[in-house]
Amino acid sequence: MAVPALAHGHDRPRSLPLREVRTRLTQLVAMAELTDTVTLVTRDGDPRPIAAIVPAPAARNAAQARADADRVAAVTAGWARRLDETHRQSARRHAAELRAVTDALAEAWAELDRRAAPGGDPALARLRAAHADLLRD
Repeated sequence: MAVPALAHGHDRPRSLPLREVRTRLTQLVAMAELTDTVTLVTRDGDPRPIAAIVPAPAARNAAQARADADRVAAVTAGWARRLDETHRQSARRHAAELRAVTDALAEAWAELDRRAAPGGDPALARLRAAHADLLRD
């Protein structure tokens, strides 16, 4: 007969050929309903399962799991698109802010160069070296 679906002592459900399942379908459905058994259906002479007789809650759980997985995939894709767009916007904002800081720093250095000759003050030379990565030529 078939094996209980929730039994932990069994490695796998029992397989029956389609011909036998046709003969015992009512009995196998009753077993699934009453004892939570799962019966795999195989083609006559082929050991690979082609279908299964499972208790209704197990089938609903599998269908619900597929639906949940589809919903999670859709939500995940939506969040991924939102994150990508946020990343692009942030990169554009960062580039604009960096340009603004670089422009302001260039103006400040131009004013410092106008007021004090470059190389005349060691503190200014150290500060210029610290800002070298932001200074434009």
